[in-house]
Amino acid sequence: MIKVGGSLGEDMTRACADVRDLVEQGAAVVVVHGGGAEADGLAAELGRPARHLVSTRGRRSRYTDAAALDALKLGMLGRVKPSLVVELLRTGVRAVGLSGMDGGLVIARRTPPARVVLDGVKQVVRDDLSGRIVAVDPHLVRTLLDAGYVPVVSPPALDPQAGALNVDADRFASRLAVALDADWLIVLSNVPGMLRDRGDPASLVRELPCAELDGYLDMAGGRMKVKVRSAADAYRDGVPNVVLADGRRPSPVLAARTGHGTTFVREARATREARGER
Repeated sequence: MIKVGGSLGEDMTRACADVRDLVEQGAAVVVVHGGGAEADGLAAELGRPARHLVSTRGRRSRYTDAAALDALKLGMLGRVKPSLVVELLRTGVRAVGLSGMDGGLVIARRTPPARVVLDGVKQVVRDDLSGRIVAVDPHLVRTLLDAGYVPVVSPPALDPQAGALNVDADRFASRLAVALDADWLIVLSNVPGMLRDRGDPASLVRELPCAELDGYLDMAGGRMKVKVRSAADAYRDGVPNVVLADGRRPSPVLAARTGHGTTFVREARATREARGER
């Protein structure tokens, strides 16, 4: 499982040659992508600038009313996904584009009305079309993999009552990796991995022990906190190799598989060595 972040822009395609190499080696590969940045740009073009909610706990998130969801679908399914599929096809990979709605792949439950700050005003928002993932049915993806295709998957997810819902792409990738019993989850973004100092690439955390997750979540900020939590959830739920890595470097997927980035582990190296483990 390879997740490419929307913040990578055209750098998303750097991973495509690696996908080809892995497929030629006999690996079954799924690509998950985001596209929030593209959706924000498209929304601005349409005269619908992105808006954000701030919860009572201070958590900032995208406000997804009907117009924002429309821009999100157009951005992810109409711009980001076709570009990735075409680039993969150019390398010789049999790529197929899907959303979480197709075949009921990813089911979500709509977020209930909540008291938030929107546009500087405290109010109860009732029309937000975002949600949390409650189930994943990997049958369609497995069918495509068995037939030799590389699924290229993204939000939105499906709420059987509300319809399409915006869900977080990192959580989407994490839940799908677990449902597919994936051997690897490699999350590519525009930073080298989890950094102790967000302004210093040399402060990379090379191993992140899930036993000490809370401390690393305090260290992370913004989108990285969501990436770290989602990656840790995948590792804890059975994905044996989970890495946050830099999608801007040459051969980013192969580099992540050889130790470049932040690798999730059960315990700190010192704890393992004290027991005589590697």
